[in-house]
Amino acid sequence: MKAFKLWQIIQHLFNPRWIFLYFGNTALLILISIVFAETGFFIGFFLPGDSLLFTAGIFGEDLCKNFYNVPFFIIILIVALSAILGNIQGYWLGYKSGKLLYKKKDSFFFKKKHFIMARLFYKKYNTTALILSRFLPIFRTFAPIVAGAIRINFKKFMIYNIIGALIWTFSIMSAGHYLDKSIPELKNHLEWIILLIIFITTLPIILKLWKK
Repeated sequence: MKAFKLWQIIQHLFNPRWIFLYFGNTALLILISIVFAETGFFIGFFLPGDSLLFTAGIFGEDLCKNFYNVPFFIIILIVALSAILGNIQGYWLGYKSGKLLYKKKDSFFFKKKHFIMARLFYKKYNTTALILSRFLPIFRTFAPIVAGAIRINFKKFMIYNIIGALIWTFSIMSAGHYLDKSIPELKNHLEWIILLIIFITTLPIILKLWKK
């Protein structure tokens, strides 16, 4: 019975709408924790980053009310800061254990093929990969780890880290926020919109790397 309840909770965590409706005052803490973990640890590759940000934009007014009624752009900045710190954690993880990652065996939380794909992606786009990867699941997790593993200059890393985090959070959260104001029925079709966003942003680069 306990295992069943735990599985139900895990399933709910992949439903962004449930997070914002159920957790209320602590929804922002859940949001920034997931954003941080997605780029700061190996386990982040399966976390719902894009869909969570988009949904956060839709429920932006509730987030503001539950956090001292601050303006919405303050909420975005808080999330962006979490994304920046997550990338720093990922960078140092790669910096300290980069050589070992090539020898590490596959596990539930680590797939070597993801690391290699991110390395090819980084080799092709150089430091701008830190910006592009923000919009791509899996690559978003492993790009900062690769940057640390190949010893990218930390100052250069931070510049692209900050730019990428700001563009990612402001674009996706603002899109959800203002689309919801224009189309209130948006909440009823949230799952399909999220799937469409992931498909559009991921498919072109996945095809290129597959051919490579």
